[in-house]
Amino acid sequence: MKQDRYGNIVSTASQAALDAYVEGVDLFLAAQVGADEAFGKAIAEDPSFALAHIALARSLQTQAKTAEAITALASARDLASGLSLRERAHISIIGNVIEGNGALAYQEILTHIKDHPRDAMVVQPCAGVFSLIGFSGRPGREAESLGFFTALQSSYGEDWWFNATFAFAQVETGQLAQAEVTLERAYAANPTNGNAAHYKGHLQYEAGEIKAGRRFIREWRKSYDRRALLHCHISWHEALWALEAGDNAEAWQIIEADVRPGFSVGPPINILTDMAAFLLRAELAGEARRDDLWLEISQYAATYFGNPGISFADAHAAIAHAMVGNNEALAKLEDDPAGPAGDMVKALAGVYRAFVNADWQEVITLLAPIMSTHERIGGSRAQRDLLEFTLLNALLKLGQPEQASLLLTLRRPLIADARYVAGLGA
Repeated sequence: MKQDRYGNIVSTASQAALDAYVEGVDLFLAAQVGADEAFGKAIAEDPSFALAHIALARSLQTQAKTAEAITALASARDLASGLSLRERAHISIIGNVIEGNGALAYQEILTHIKDHPRDAMVVQPCAGVFSLIGFSGRPGREAESLGFFTALQSSYGEDWWFNATFAFAQVETGQLAQAEVTLERAYAANPTNGNAAHYKGHLQYEAGEIKAGRRFIREWRKSYDRRALLHCHISWHEALWALEAGDNAEAWQIIEADVRPGFSVGPPINILTDMAAFLLRAELAGEARRDDLWLEISQYAATYFGNPGISFADAHAAIAHAMVGNNEALAKLEDDPAGPAGDMVKALAGVYRAFVNADWQEVITLLAPIMSTHERIGGSRAQRDLLEFTLLNALLKLGQPEQASLLLTLRRPLIADARYVAGLGA
């Protein structure tokens, strides 16, 4: 009976197939290129290896290759009869993730990990802020994520993937000292782990370590294949740090090469959210509005996220549509706020409509009530800082420096605020 790296029994008689599968899982968990090829090799060695088919399906889905993912999922399901209960449940859960049945998949995962806590490919959809927990729309979902992974900690020990994931949950709940210890162990165990590098960037952002963070990300990104899942988003991190340091030309160069639609090969959700977020931050930092790029990203949002449902993407689509006056698309987000945090998307559509009209009091009126629960829209604390900067902008535009100063005092962390304030005061 053969086992994967996590000690789970797998149904294949081929050692070569198993070795390729294990390699593929590690590459997938590390957000590196080559996972699809490894899973393909496993399937070639053993066409009846159902877990290789479902792993390939999951990998393809994260790359937004939906049709190919559905085909691979169908193959896995066709092969499921005769497998162990764990493997059948594994396929069922990942199938529900791929088909968008997130709430059901999450409940199945909670049941599954009671008996199979080290089924890492089943645990993985709950990891990070673009996860079943992160996109749930539930208040307190950051604490929920931390609790989820804390309960699994004893099952994984010093596993490099788990520790990186657990560290990010600690970062997002403000446990920076604990996160640093956990993350350094994870990164040392596998410095090619794209997730660990990404999470280290978040830790340094939250700690206000601008120079160290920028230096680390710049050097790490040099050897990261631009086809890899996180290349677009990690590039965004570097561009933000360049902007905060005043190196605007370098920031725009990174954005144009590695984040902009048509140039980045990242998943559409990263291209949309990172591009819109950078354009607004750049404007708040004093850069002239780039109408051409706003139009481009509004059209991109309409193409890839025309039907509301992923609140984090919809929130950024609302910003883009508002900035170019695409009132038809914006109205759809206001009138049909689908998704787990649709109510917040509706509010943000109004916020950025008011922003474009320079109606600063309306920005504050609409934005202030949702500031205490904006975690519901998804994304990381660093990504949602955009809302705080928007509120800060409105306060300063209305000539309310005392309230703006209070917001800065309460902000977590106080990173590069002087840079943004300087831009806003221009």
